[in-house]
Amino acid sequence: MPERGFPPEEFRTRITRLQSTMAQAGQTALLLTSPADVFYTTGFLTRFWESPARPWFVIIPAQGDPIAVIPSIGAELMSKTWIADIRTWDAPYPGDDGISLLSETLADIVPEAGAIGLPMGLETHLRMPLGDYLYLTQTLAPRRFVDATTTVQRTREVKSEAEISKIRAACQVADRAFSRITEYASANTTHGQVFRDFQRILLEEGADWVSYTAGGAGQGGYGDVISPATNQELAAGDILMLDTGAVLDGYFCDFDRNFAIIRADDAAKRAYDQLYRATDHVLSTLRPGHQGSDVHAMLVDSLTQQGATPGGGRLGHGLGITLTEWPSFTPHDHTELRAGMVLTLEPGVEIAPGLCQVHEENIVLRETGPELLSTRAAASLPILR
Repeated sequence: MPERGFPPEEFRTRITRLQSTMAQAGQTALLLTSPADVFYTTGFLTRFWESPARPWFVIIPAQGDPIAVIPSIGAELMSKTWIADIRTWDAPYPGDDGISLLSETLADIVPEAGAIGLPMGLETHLRMPLGDYLYLTQTLAPRRFVDATTTVQRTREVKSEAEISKIRAACQVADRAFSRITEYASANTTHGQVFRDFQRILLEEGADWVSYTAGGAGQGGYGDVISPATNQELAAGDILMLDTGAVLDGYFCDFDRNFAIIRADDAAKRAYDQLYRATDHVLSTLRPGHQGSDVHAMLVDSLTQQGATPGGGRLGHGLGITLTEWPSFTPHDHTELRAGMVLTLEPGVEIAPGLCQVHEENIVLRETGPELLSTRAAASLPILR
């Protein structure tokens, strides 16, 4: 397992990359408010984000180190990161919850003709009151707020070797939990109990927490891949799918596994084989320079040629500090795929109306092609007897 956290040099490299992209985009400073972006730039790792009571801000200037403008409750933890400039206020503070401190800080480092970058596009969010944001734009005028989605996404999407090792370690946690499937899944066990035991074993195997658990179970397949567990009992002929987003040291894994309870019908076995072959096709074909839409086409074409009906929606995505990151493998996402990107391959097939099966693996894209981070699923549908 890799050592916890990262050395300061890792963060300085990230900031240098961000500042280079900021300069190309004409951005004088970058304002970050989301948990993932704050963690990426500072190493500030906490589950206190579950509380929506306080906003948190990190500013990346055009040159130099980041500035943290945060509630005083976070000062001690932030001081343990590489960040030296930490400015605090007592929060929550109705009427001025850090907004004047943030405004003063930005005014000091951004000239009046400057542009402040803020992620505004898909897969971003503003973690501060909208009224405070509007006040900030008015107070700092004529400074401009501009969309910095590309600045952040193009930087974060290519992982360092240190980041890849974190994701690989998270995948290994899930691999070990899946390998213990016979301990917690069998006929007459409720789906809910399987979910609870699965999460417990993920923690036993080393996960820091399990942010996401989903799955499905039903005769010959399942209806969707995002449902919470129910009290239904597993029965002979059911196909059980478990999907996890376990977290280790701030980084996610995200892959699923399918199992048949006692027996499987021919349609379920065929679907599993079709998904396996489609994934193999991408593993042997994908290279840097392909686009997100190309991966979608590879999976769809392989499934169609095998006589399968491909599932709708995206068929994979980026992975890292959040469970899903850009790009999305859809016909509409033309993001260029680069070496160092960590991705999921997630083809699905429709077995019958309302019945599907989905297969997912985690990879890192190298110059020579994909490298698996999750241990490859079994070549044929596993049957739990």
